[in-house]
Amino acid sequence: MKQFIRILLGIGFVGIGILHFVKERQFRNIVPHYLPLRKTAVLVTGVFEILFGIIMTIKRPSEFWKKSINAFLIAVFPANIYMARKKLPLGDKQLPTWVLYARLPMQFILMRMISKL
Repeated sequence: MKQFIRILLGIGFVGIGILHFVKERQFRNIVPHYLPLRKTAVLVTGVFEILFGIIMTIKRPSEFWKKSINAFLIAVFPANIYMARKKLPLGDKQLPTWVLYARLPMQFILMRMISKL
């Protein structure tokens, strides 16, 4: 079961990472406007998501990689808060405000899942 979850998460990370390039402008919109180099941040985080996804898909991540992935998830958490506060759409869809806020604790559940791989 852990292997299935790991591979599923890995595929998800790769997919979202690719979307950082394909739909860069939409991802840039959720980066707080007060941060510099927003486009660069989107592209760099996309590379990291692809890298993390490949690692999780190929093999069980080491403690170093688990901590790196979780540190990354903490680093991008402000974008999720910004998205909820500003009621920004997720891609092409405007989600209800409660869904935007419900996504926030999901980040910590994801981190816990990664720690347990």
